[in-house]
Amino acid sequence: MPLGKRIRRWASSLTGQILLIMTFGVASAQLISASIWLRQLESDTEETVREVSKHMAFRIAATVSYFSSLPQSYRHIVIDQLQDMGGTRFFVTLNKEEIRINPIEPSPLQDIVKEEIHATLARQLGITNGLIAFSSPDDLHVINNHTRLVDLPERWGHHSLLVKPLTPPIVVIQIPINSTDWLYLASLMPDPYFLEGNSVLSQDRVFTMVISIVTVLLLTLLVLRRVTRPLGLLAKAAERFGQGGWKPLPEDGALEVRHTAHAFNDMQSRIQRYLNDRERLFASISHDLKTPITRLRLRAEMLDDDDMRDAMVRDLEDLDMLVKGALQSVKETDIHENRVEVDAMRMIKDMQHGANLTGYRVRVFGEMQSPFVGKPLALKRCLGNLIDNGLYYGQRVDLFIEDNENELLIRVCDHGPGIPVEKLDKVFQPYTRLDPERSPHRSGMGLGLSIARNIARAHGGEVSLLNRPEGGLEARLWLPRH
Repeated sequence: MPLGKRIRRWASSLTGQILLIMTFGVASAQLISASIWLRQLESDTEETVREVSKHMAFRIAATVSYFSSLPQSYRHIVIDQLQDMGGTRFFVTLNKEEIRINPIEPSPLQDIVKEEIHATLARQLGITNGLIAFSSPDDLHVINNHTRLVDLPERWGHHSLLVKPLTPPIVVIQIPINSTDWLYLASLMPDPYFLEGNSVLSQDRVFTMVISIVTVLLLTLLVLRRVTRPLGLLAKAAERFGQGGWKPLPEDGALEVRHTAHAFNDMQSRIQRYLNDRERLFASISHDLKTPITRLRLRAEMLDDDDMRDAMVRDLEDLDMLVKGALQSVKETDIHENRVEVDAMRMIKDMQHGANLTGYRVRVFGEMQSPFVGKPLALKRCLGNLIDNGLYYGQRVDLFIEDNENELLIRVCDHGPGIPVEKLDKVFQPYTRLDPERSPHRSGMGLGLSIARNIARAHGGEVSLLNRPEGGLEARLWLPRH
């Protein structure tokens, strides 16, 4: 069976549908809870960053105010002393040019930090032309546009800007304090992780979600196997019983399943008793009617009136035919055989040879892939009835065999007059025959199609009829391979 068809079949099963629902439910619950948690975390983080940024902005403003108040000749001296001592919380330099900062990817938290620093500098010092940016420590330029932080001696501020082995972003503030000098401040945020993004589908959360789903599915599968296994046995038992096999179903599993199995076993017993009673009844009727019919036929032969004698004999023959037809309809649709591998192709070839010997013409197209498992005598009678029906009305029959691993389809096509559309279903009823004018033949009791359909259904299949566009009737025998 192709993989796609297996997947569709599994998805349509009770186990597959429940597992799909559980997977969707667990994944949805995980995503919703993670989304709510992340939204709350983002809200708390934004509030924390805003408070931290305010305190940092005040310290930045104080540092800027201090350096701005120093005489110009002392500014470099103080910076050199700070660098010799390892710097302060900020890395501070006086530059002759604006340092170009390669910004990192923007984020809402960065905007909060910039907003708070801008607002504080404007409110405390009236500075509105400060430049604020975030940079990666490996790409941070200081002093000039050719010198990077990693190129400086470690005592110049590595310990205040680098948190090994982490590489958190650095906030850089550049303020022009006169026409030639830029005050340059760089600092780490108190929380080195504050700019790390959170996603509902982050690697850790996806891993946690997968583990949760797999755990739930395994537990669900264990429960489902216990629940659905009796249902599968019930389905097989119903199919087996429909095909003539009777076997009590084990009454185990959940309470509802046990009740269902018990009710099914009771139904099997009642139907089997009915079938046995029906068979005994028809056998008794056949035995009881033979004697009076024979007696009546002998009495009819003793009549002097030829016309009366012939009429009574014909009535008795019709009565005898009706009794035999009723018995045939009962017995031949309920053949007690074991299911075995049937070489249907050889069976069809034998029927073809026999028909051709009697002057009819039967052609066979296609081959069978493998033997069919079924009741051989019943299948032979089913195919024989369909072929005989086609020869009865069409003189010529073409058989088309279409076989695969899932099903067997045999199309019996004749070249007769066909059947009116309104009678396509009616002809399957016992004792139903078409108008005698449609065929020169007068024999038969109208049981062949009824028996063929009952045999096909006993194998889980079906017999259907349709008129061919080019003329004639097509009888389709469909049998599942399972």
